[in-house]
Amino acid sequence: MREFRKFISAALVICFVSIFMTGCGDSKKEADKTTLKIGVTNFADTLEPTENYFGWVVMRYGMGESLTKFDEKMSVVSWLAESWQISEDHLSWTFKIRDNVKFSNGKPLTAEAVKASLERAFNKNKRAVTFFKYTEIVADGQKLTIRTAKPEPNMPGFLADPLFLIVDVSAEADHNFAKEGPICTGPYMCQSFVKDKAVMVKNPYYWDGEVPYEKVEIPSIDDPNTRAMALQSGEIDMAVNIAAGDIGLFKDASKFRVDRISSLRTVLARINQKGVLGDPKVRAAFISACDRKSYNEVLLKGTFIEGKAPVPPSMDYGFKDLADPNSYNVERAKQLLTEAGWVDTDGDGILEKDGKKLSVDFVVYNSRAELPLYAEAVQSDAKKVGIDVKIKNVDYNLIDKMGINGEYDCLISNITTANTGDPEIFLSWYWRTNKNGDNPQNGSGYSSPVLDAKFAELSSEFDQQKRHQLIIDIQQILMNDGAGLFLGYPETNIISSTAITGAKMYPSDYYWLTNKISPVKK
Repeated sequence: MREFRKFISAALVICFVSIFMTGCGDSKKEADKTTLKIGVTNFADTLEPTENYFGWVVMRYGMGESLTKFDEKMSVVSWLAESWQISEDHLSWTFKIRDNVKFSNGKPLTAEAVKASLERAFNKNKRAVTFFKYTEIVADGQKLTIRTAKPEPNMPGFLADPLFLIVDVSAEADHNFAKEGPICTGPYMCQSFVKDKAVMVKNPYYWDGEVPYEKVEIPSIDDPNTRAMALQSGEIDMAVNIAAGDIGLFKDASKFRVDRISSLRTVLARINQKGVLGDPKVRAAFISACDRKSYNEVLLKGTFIEGKAPVPPSMDYGFKDLADPNSYNVERAKQLLTEAGWVDTDGDGILEKDGKKLSVDFVVYNSRAELPLYAEAVQSDAKKVGIDVKIKNVDYNLIDKMGINGEYDCLISNITTANTGDPEIFLSWYWRTNKNGDNPQNGSGYSSPVLDAKFAELSSEFDQQKRHQLIIDIQQILMNDGAGLFLGYPETNIISSTAITGAKMYPSDYYWLTNKISPVKK
């Protein structure tokens, strides 16, 4: 009897192992026709679209839509607005709102509802006025007119930003947008949300075609290696931004589809002008000490392009012709620090001046795998010239507040440089002078009258060739001033099982879950 029990136990073990091995790594198992599972990195604590940058998540999760959107070439195209025009004096934009759209609660989308939503965004988020300032918003039937104090050449691009996605403001009285998700017009609506996992369900009133899935589960898998393993095992159907080192795991085209593109993102470290890096020579030395070519070609295995300028080379804004005065040069870095009066008096390798060590606080968040790698590489290179870099790891949700308050010497981010179609807003946010709090994103203290004049000209310029040259000029001024450490330019990707189709990465990085994603028909 005992031998028989041993035989049964052994057989069961073999059976379980066989079942496990059969399931492991089989991403092309029979697709669930009713539920889609997407692995992401979620930075949002709530789904309130005007809080922090949480509107990005509302749009990425298939809930929120805006008046306009960006196509694969970053051209502005229609979405909830079917057309628009500008007045002869360039002070009024009129948008025709689509007739056949309903919110997820069944209420029709009207110009009056759009007006209320835009005004809500301005009332709740101070960042809104850094895009444009309106004097009046007028709703007339399905026509919405926005009147501005000055000409706004990029108004259609501004309104594609997720901050301005359209919500049913009238639903807010009995619906908690932050916890339950806003009432929007997208193909999916929120069933439940916590930071670790969101569940979306089909919007029965969706206006733009069939919604393929009854339910979409979106677990937040912050560790990129874990996210890759979940996709390999079939635990999820698609994953957003698999780490560069793991992309090789998905070469089997019979199991996976890889959509990877050159992004519009720059990995940069904002430099605080109010601390030790406020000295132009120290700042230039710090940048010159960084071997950015090695970081990208060796550390990141060539999956990032070497950093130089604020705007990545994937956009045509003079990248090749811009001159980097602070390119990698260790001896120059040492000489600049000597000229600035920093010396190593005690032989510990770290420079001092007036009894203080040359120390820099470098703030980093870990939800993007490359950021701590860059920070550690900068720390190592800076030490070679006598600068002590102290890395401070913080939660992503603290980054915006720390940036606004200037609570850093260096603050690293992976930032979209064309969130409104061109780099104007990105450049203005971080480097236009912050006068009495009118540009809160610039918490670094950087200020340049010459640069501000360029921004003023750019903000009202309609001629595309002139805008192009102004953006090139602005970048060169920033590089000459050592206003930031531009580390590298990443690719971005969505990798999906071949059991589904329609998963696509857009350069704007706003549209992850769409109704174009569906099970493969057999």
